[in-house]
Amino acid sequence: MIEVGLVGFGLGGRAFHAPIIHQVPGLRLAAIVQRSGNASAQIYPEAKIVRDLEQLLAISQISLVAISTPNETHFPFAKRCLEAGRHVVLDKPFTNSLAEARELVALAKKNDRILTVYQDRRFDGDFRTVKKLFAEDTLGKVQSFKTAFDRCRPQIKKESWKEKPAPGSGVFFDLGPHLVDQTLQLFGPPEQVLADLRVEREGSATDDAFDVTFYYQDGLRAYMNASTLRPDPRPHYRIQGSKGVYIKQGLDPQEALLRADHAASGDDWGVEQEKEWGALTLWQGGELDSEKVPTMRGDYRDFYAQVRDAILGKAKPPVTFEEALQLMYTLELCVESSRKRAPLPWVFSAA
Repeated sequence: MIEVGLVGFGLGGRAFHAPIIHQVPGLRLAAIVQRSGNASAQIYPEAKIVRDLEQLLAISQISLVAISTPNETHFPFAKRCLEAGRHVVLDKPFTNSLAEARELVALAKKNDRILTVYQDRRFDGDFRTVKKLFAEDTLGKVQSFKTAFDRCRPQIKKESWKEKPAPGSGVFFDLGPHLVDQTLQLFGPPEQVLADLRVEREGSATDDAFDVTFYYQDGLRAYMNASTLRPDPRPHYRIQGSKGVYIKQGLDPQEALLRADHAASGDDWGVEQEKEWGALTLWQGGELDSEKVPTMRGDYRDFYAQVRDAILGKAKPPVTFEEALQLMYTLELCVESSRKRAPLPWVFSAA
């Protein structure tokens, strides 16, 4: 049994980490850092409540620490845990800079510890479905890949750290890691990157919208978009290939269930309703053939199961060192492209 400590019991810790860890065989949620209050004890009475990271690290049985705290704390908290000999899962974004990411990776390698990033949306059912369509060559040569993460939140949450001007705040560092990571997973590094990070809501102190384009050598274009002022959300995926188009509205159902405090269990966990399935249109011999495509089952528990197996030496971490560094490099490149208002070449070295 791997004893797990969770740092943070805000939305991320409460909804996206604790219930997943709790349901994975071989992991035990042993302690939770909750700065004030006792809400975690009511849900996980077997987990000890502590008030800061040092109290957590004083529990010698804990070998894995999951960190779900404001982005500016990711680097110092992860560094302290690695120095204390713990394995670490960091919520996305990995860190606020590539330099910080490199330092953590070097420390993890030095101490022979697992260090990985909670890219849970690799385990979305619709993303798994897209990967399956690609593996089966259903769409043929992909010419245009569009993915969007739209919301309609005109009011600014001034009490939220995500909307205050601080390292790692803003919509790009909140949603960008999801969209950029999925695009890199599907197509690999681009030739060039063009990004526009901007403010759409009056009075917003951080970016609340972005458009990112990846240019690939073979003519493929990948577009990643997010807005906080979209009552009419764009499709989550619109993928055009030489054989047809796949369009998927809406998001994986797991997030809504976890936000509503549903237990991540049962035979129907992560199963999307038929009415939410994406549409596939193929053209053959001048004829159009359209059908609904069953969405594969999504399961965030698979992330932590893979972390467990990596600690036991049975698998690689769900996000490798190189993948984590590539993503941080790409996020930084997007910020620079937006600042310069120009496309920039993608040139990365893991060294």
